[in-house]
Amino acid sequence: MVPKEVFEFLVELSINNNREWFQDNKSKYQQAKESFEEYTNQLIGIIHSIDKTIGHPHAKDCTFRIYRDVRFSKNKEPYKNNMGAYIAHGGRKSPYAGYYVHIEPDNSFMGGGIYMPQPAVLKSIRESIIENVDEYKAIVDEPTFTKTFPEIWGEKLKTAPKGFDKTDPNIDLIRNKSYAVTIKLSDKQIQSKSLEDKIKTTFTTMKPFNDFMNHAVKNSL
Repeated sequence: MVPKEVFEFLVELSINNNREWFQDNKSKYQQAKESFEEYTNQLIGIIHSIDKTIGHPHAKDCTFRIYRDVRFSKNKEPYKNNMGAYIAHGGRKSPYAGYYVHIEPDNSFMGGGIYMPQPAVLKSIRESIIENVDEYKAIVDEPTFTKTFPEIWGEKLKTAPKGFDKTDPNIDLIRNKSYAVTIKLSDKQIQSKSLEDKIKTTFTTMKPFNDFMNHAVKNSL
């Protein structure tokens, strides 16, 4: 389960998202941050047992800052109400498909794949899907995968991507701007002892999808 102090801190932060409260409770934040990094190290071990290609990244390279950049946002809250970790070869800045856990009161989820890849990577993924469409369909249409992840998440183009044949019968498969999948987690689930089993099952189901994506990523680098 997610450490109790992590969830409790995020609940308090979501109610008191301002600099004064945060400074007054900096010790709580430090404790929650350290606990989440320890938890991320556990996740890295679990995921490595499923997918050896992630290597052995450090928790600090996989977790995200809690401070928000509010310069161009209508939401001026200075802090994120969540803690997240993206576990992949190279950590959170990796171009590779990976595994993500997001802890936020009333809005937790886990998922993976690739979110908003760079143009060269996205082009390579699209080419790989068209060139290996039967292999790709076998992954995303597999019953357990479809039940776990009903859709490929994210924004899609309204027309065919530039450079691809718009009459191709599989063109809809390559309109995605991201190739990511997610599954929601309730507050009860993230505080349950059964969470580890759910993570293992979900990420095992996801692995063939990530393998396909990462083969395309390697071709683009």
